[in-house]
Amino acid sequence: MNERSSVRELAEQLRRELDRYSPGGKLPSSRALVERFRVSPVTVSRALAQLAAEGLVVTRPGAGAFRARPRAATPPAGDTSWQEVALSADPAGDVVPRTVDASGVMVSLPAPPPGVLELSGGYPHPGLQPEQAMAAALARAGRRPGAWGRPPLEGLPELREWFARGIGGSVTAAEVLIAAGGQSALATALRALAPPGAPVLVESPTYPGMLDLARAAGLKPVPVPVDADGVRPGLLADAFRATGARVFVCQPLFQNPTGAVLAPDRRAEVLRIARASGAFVIEDDYVRRLAHADAPPLPPPLMADDPDGVVVHVGSLTKATSPSFRVSALAARGPVLERLRAIQVVDSFFVPRPLQEAALELVGSPAWPRHLRSLSAELAVRREAMTGALGLRLPELTLPHIPFGGFHLWLRLPEGVTETALTAAALRAGISLTPGRVYFSAEPPAAHIRLSFAAVAGTGEIAEGVRRLRAAWDEVR
Repeated sequence: MNERSSVRELAEQLRRELDRYSPGGKLPSSRALVERFRVSPVTVSRALAQLAAEGLVVTRPGAGAFRARPRAATPPAGDTSWQEVALSADPAGDVVPRTVDASGVMVSLPAPPPGVLELSGGYPHPGLQPEQAMAAALARAGRRPGAWGRPPLEGLPELREWFARGIGGSVTAAEVLIAAGGQSALATALRALAPPGAPVLVESPTYPGMLDLARAAGLKPVPVPVDADGVRPGLLADAFRATGARVFVCQPLFQNPTGAVLAPDRRAEVLRIARASGAFVIEDDYVRRLAHADAPPLPPPLMADDPDGVVVHVGSLTKATSPSFRVSALAARGPVLERLRAIQVVDSFFVPRPLQEAALELVGSPAWPRHLRSLSAELAVRREAMTGALGLRLPELTLPHIPFGGFHLWLRLPEGVTETALTAAALRAGISLTPGRVYFSAEPPAAHIRLSFAAVAGTGEIAEGVRRLRAAWDEVR
């Protein structure tokens, strides 16, 4: 049993036993709890901290833990019905919508119910995260001189330099801003480059979180189809001419959800088309560090081949580390960099310095390349396990492209099977999956699902997940 499960179970046991003690009564000592439940002192400390956070116990240094006294009676609920008027008055005059649709993000962000295998996850399983290395890096970072002070608004120079080297080409640290995760960086870029009401070109299908961001900013996503070689340049040029858009958002490497890599002959063409249209390309380079062990050499970021400032680059550490390790880079050259910087400062001031220091400690440690090698190898194994299980149990599903990076597969459903029905049946069978509709900004050409092979514990759960998916499939066919 892992530490998290032990803490959860001990907290639940202590919660059930609280009625044995009168309000203000002292609970057994930590040593006694360690001996009784045969857990570590750390587990006891964390379980008591959880109960304290719930207001059920009070801990006093040197004295122990005590049952909390009853809270005062809860006052009657107020009347918030007036807000319906305040939040919806004269919506026709809103340039930017006040209501935000987060449905695209919510299909893969929350944890599934207990007992449900997470084939919808947007992050690697804790077993794939460098938890020990991150903990050590955070501890070292906290002891750095000035670690708890105010950082430079653009980010720590050393961390900006590290990201610049990763982008390559002639990109310098002066052209990099540190942001609080890729989602925050994308939001800043969209606000900087397109006014409310403007069209923005997007790949089709594409990352739903970006579609939600665009709509929340009052922008109008316009789809440009993607095939096995990435976005189709001819259709991109047509879309620029038809809409007058000045922004195109793309994921040239291991595109979400298709896994496609922009073909070499299309890279220069995309930049040429955008430059001729007087438009920016927002490059979301979200999983560069999640290439599989058997992947061919990776192409550099688009920004590395762009001396003219067409590309605004977003790169992140989050996918290769942890959902909570929200450190990313926002890179650009030319006057747009100052606009990006101003928006970011107004929105969030800066990324907390301890987190930036921890990122430097992590990527500069010997544990970092070891982690990337281990992650790369494990993702390849999991991809093969899922593609093999699907081929054996569910040959009815079409897998148009097997990716060599990222953490998911994109599958087409045959005629007659709806995403809604299969998603619901899958949940009843004990798995969560992501319906394909949320990846399209307009009507989808066919029904799809996305399956993650990284959010579960290992290949055993992948095999079990596909077995359960077969049961769900049989239910809806």
